[in-house]
Amino acid sequence: MEDFDWVDDREVQFVIHHYSGRSAVMDDSGAAYLAFSDLSGGGSGSMWVESLARQERQEQQEVEAFRRRLKYFFMNPCEKYHARGRKPWKLMLQIIKIAVITAQLVSFGLSNQMVVAFKEENLMAFKHLFLKDYASHDPGDYAVYTQAEVYTHLSHVVKQFLCLRNLTVGNHAYEKDGHFYAPLLVCQQFYHNGSISPANETFEIDAQVEKECLEIYPLQPVSVPDVNLSNFTLQFKRLLEVNVYFTLKAINLQTVQHHELPDCYDFSITITFDNRAHSGRIRVDLDNDVDINECRDWKVTGASPKNIYYTVLFDTVIILTCLASLVLCTRSVATGVQLQFDYTTFFKNHFGKRVSWSDRMEFINGWYILIVVSDVLTITGSVLKIAIQLKVVTSYDVCSILLGTGTMLVWIGVLRYMGYFKKYNILIITLRAAFPNVMRFCCCAAMIYLGYCFCGWIVLGPYHEKFRSLNTVCECLFSLINGDDMFTTFKTMQQKSYLVWLFGRVYLYTFVSLFIYMVLSLFITLITDTYETIKQQQVDTEPASELHAFVSECKDHPNSGCYRVDDGSSPCLVCCGRRLNCLHERH
Repeated sequence: MEDFDWVDDREVQFVIHHYSGRSAVMDDSGAAYLAFSDLSGGGSGSMWVESLARQERQEQQEVEAFRRRLKYFFMNPCEKYHARGRKPWKLMLQIIKIAVITAQLVSFGLSNQMVVAFKEENLMAFKHLFLKDYASHDPGDYAVYTQAEVYTHLSHVVKQFLCLRNLTVGNHAYEKDGHFYAPLLVCQQFYHNGSISPANETFEIDAQVEKECLEIYPLQPVSVPDVNLSNFTLQFKRLLEVNVYFTLKAINLQTVQHHELPDCYDFSITITFDNRAHSGRIRVDLDNDVDINECRDWKVTGASPKNIYYTVLFDTVIILTCLASLVLCTRSVATGVQLQFDYTTFFKNHFGKRVSWSDRMEFINGWYILIVVSDVLTITGSVLKIAIQLKVVTSYDVCSILLGTGTMLVWIGVLRYMGYFKKYNILIITLRAAFPNVMRFCCCAAMIYLGYCFCGWIVLGPYHEKFRSLNTVCECLFSLINGDDMFTTFKTMQQKSYLVWLFGRVYLYTFVSLFIYMVLSLFITLITDTYETIKQQQVDTEPASELHAFVSECKDHPNSGCYRVDDGSSPCLVCCGRRLNCLHERH
């Protein structure tokens, strides 16, 4: 190769094709002419060949380096530790976070349980105190049927309210408005004017609703009052409802035993006599709205107040832990997104191919997104919990939803680390693979389900208590799918209309047969087929996508030293040299 003067045209073309190695790329006439000119120059031709070889090695090194970068990205924490010696901080942080968040949730759950129990017990006490002859009736069963009973029940409510201090066994008291106690209000709502004659089948109604109220103030000192509502006449023919409003105060002292400051409660009680149906039956119900406030002045002896601040300090540690987890997982998500763009560009430049959407989504780690959402919910719930403990707010329900959802997502996130073991990740892989087909199947089944819901509501609603509202219909049918309460649903169908009774039988039999024997069977078949496919893929060990096939060509083990980037590039050069030698031997 030192002298090319004697080489003819065919041999020159052969030399160019042999040494370039890039005939698929260098196919323009300019490149060929340049090669001929360089070869005719003697020594310059040898330099050109060396340049091409150097360029080929550099390109191969770039491909191997990027393939190694991808493989490192998809390693589990233990493999990353062996590859670069970096400790799995996110894994250790998640383990610590699970422990502390679960402890926080248990602590708040016990505290919230006391709050809920206090509300429910007070509601039950109010019903027994203010509802005459109350005996734990089901909602809607407690009712009055005569005018005398309405007046008697109203008088009973007023009398019990005025004698509250001599009756209650709790620490209930009247609400104060300045120096005076807040009154009890008895209000009736009725049509403005009307003339009703059922015998003649005629009526005349003015739909405008009027409201008339009577104020009754507590007596001081307390004495047994003579309740007289004779000046408060109820317009039963036009009456819509009678409402009794009053507010009582109480303090939840049971929290002192758990080293928590007691809360002060305002119970806004409403007793309703509902006559909107004008059916001769007036339903009576008692309900209360609870407002939890910080007590104005308090003093606790015999209990260490430091425990309260220890709890606040513990919640602060949880917030800092979740913030650290949030930063690390957000950085990992951002790294995956950036690597996705790099992979797309790399594949397009080197292979002239477009990356499929499924391969792109491989870089978006849903587990990290799940952990980020969990951290945000836990941080928000912890801040709200601190505010509750310091008596700034009393949003127990919102705090319980935030902390409960955050803890649930944290425990679900543990499956990510279980998925690194082939014997444990079958559930995760099956759910992920079956999810698109399951969603499409559920959309089709939902159309049939909604059709049955609307049909059952409009036809069976007047004759069956489980079909009275659209919400109860959905719950009833869902229970039937799972085989719950099936006999009772058939049995409680009223037989006032034989046509509707017959329709109800056909309706229930077809629904049960369709959804239990067909829809559920097909649903289980979808999951089973996906499970069998996943098991077969694990046995075949073939790459599932083009991305996996590309990464699988990297044969460097995590502990080979080729992944280290902080101690110079010599180990990687050795690995790259070994890889290039293997490639040259193949050619």
